[in-house]
Amino acid sequence: MRVLIVEDDPILQDSLMRAMRAAGYAIDLAGDGDLALGLLRGGGFDLVILDLGLPKVDGLQVLRQARANGCRTPMIILTARDGIEDRVKGLDLGADDYLAKPFSLVELEARVRALLRRGQGGMPLVSCGSLTYDTVGRRASMGDTAIELSLREISVLEALLARLGKVVSKDQLIETLCGYGEEVSANAIEVYVHRLRKKLEPAGVTIRTLRGLGYLMDKM
Repeated sequence: MRVLIVEDDPILQDSLMRAMRAAGYAIDLAGDGDLALGLLRGGGFDLVILDLGLPKVDGLQVLRQARANGCRTPMIILTARDGIEDRVKGLDLGADDYLAKPFSLVELEARVRALLRRGQGGMPLVSCGSLTYDTVGRRASMGDTAIELSLREISVLEALLARLGKVVSKDQLIETLCGYGEEVSANAIEVYVHRLRKKLEPAGVTIRTLRGLGYLMDKM
């Protein structure tokens, strides 16, 4: 899952980045509204955390232009502006949620999970074979037995489950796993997929390698 954080306060930006990365999300950063709009035009994000008091282009204007350009990515507004009028304006312009500063990182993470779940059709549980994946808790299980996965393996699993029965290229997996400025090699993707494949085989799930195309997850 790929999250764009738009925040000009370097301390808060760093705090948000650390929290989201610790939760297993790939993170991209923008310190002003102009850069945020440029990144949003490129697409590829699953969620945006957007501050309103931004330099160059105000956060509400970023929201307005992004929605006018057809961007449907879920957005959470973070702002010190906690008046009811500001909240209503932000929601009317297309924000999906609103959190006033100061806020709890635990609450923000819960709201992020809720919006990402909504973007996946609101289904908290996804199944394939005897594999069940909890999209809220980000936990995989086979019956009553938990399947231990690393954060990287979870990210690969989410990308494959989101396109169940369809081919997912290495480039798509790399984009899912890392933000701008980070690097994940094609060889590393092969390692993550290999480990995940071994762990999911007992659940009747196969990850096929289609040479030159990518990977396809399906039931055995």
